[in-house]
This record gives sequence, structure tokens and C-alpha cells, in this order.
Amino acid sequence: MTRRFLFLLGSSRTGGNTETLARKAAEQLPPDTEQRWLSLAEHPLPDFVDLRRDSDHVRPPAAGTEALLLDATLDATDIVIASPLYWYSVSGLTKRYLDYWSGWLRTPGLDFKATLAGRTLWGVTALAHEEQEVADPLIGTLHHSAAYMKMRFGGVLLGNGSKRGDVLDDTGALVRAKTFFAQEAPLARFPYER
Repeated sequence: MTRRFLFLLGSSRTGGNTETLARKAAEQLPPDTEQRWLSLAEHPLPDFVDLRRDSDHVRPPAAGTEALLLDATLDATDIVIASPLYWYSVSGLTKRYLDYWSGWLRTPGLDFKATLAGRTLWGVTALAHEEQEVADPLIGTLHHSAAYMKMRFGGVLLGNGSKRGDVLDDTGALVRAKTFFAQEAPLARFPYER
């Protein structure tokens, strides 16, 4: 199967450390691997309104941000959430995108969960903290989302940087980026399932 990577950039600024690290990892993908890059700041979703119990869900119109992100998500074999560490978790833009998964799960005819099952979720983040365990909430968010969806989870590529370009000085992150997408991603399982 041809792999199709969707890189979702969750930063409010372009060219930040997280995006730089994600692009370094993507450079290592085989040349025939499809890559699609979408900035959630350039394609903002409105606040998610939880209508799970209140109304019927319909597929979003063919045009517009929600349809663009839904179709890109459904088309991808590998979804890469590239979100900086904001207050120890994913950015607000990223969280809003993940909130939309709740509505897509209930949209008739999409089979959203069944479609994503077996595909792979990855994460890339830059943090301005030497102790990487502060990123555990972000890693948990992505891992548990993958587990709920019966997806594989490739882990999170962590890099250090505060000012734009700092991550290029994190030699450990750059070394990990070279093989990050080459690793075998196991099926994600909740801790109580092990």
C-alpha cells in the first residue's frame, strides 16, 4: 500500500521549531511517499459544538475547512500531529481538530473510526524545557486518541527549542528524526488493556 502522510501543523506561527523538526523527519521518507501539509492556523475550524445527543450529524459541505480536513484525514494512511507543547499538551488549534473527530464519529456514511483503524498516528513537538517528561500529557493525548480509534501509534518525536530555529541545535532530536518514520508503529492500547 502506498503511504500517504498528512502533516497537520498545529502552531499559530509558521516555520517554528515543531514544523522544522517535522520537516526534517519528513525529508527521510522515501521519495514516492505522498506528503500533504496543512496548517491548522491557515485552515481554522470554528469552535466545536458537541451535538452528539442533540441532533443528526451530516457530512460537511464539499467546500470549506471542515470538509478539507475531514477528507485529508480520511485519505491519509499516516497522520502526523505537529503541535508545539502549549501548557503541557497540544495547542488549541490541534485540540479543536481532535474535537471534530467526535462529530465525524457520528456522521452517517463516514465510518470514520473503521476507516482510521489500523492507520498510524504520529506526533512531533518542540518544547522549551530540558526535562522531556513534561510532554507526557501531550503524548498521552495522542496515544489515547490512537487507542480509542484502534490506530497504530508511532510515538512522538521530541525536540527542544524556544526561539525559532533552536531545534536545529538539538542534535539528539535531529538524529531521532532520521529514523522516526522508519520504525514499526505498534497498535495503540490503553494502559488497562495491556
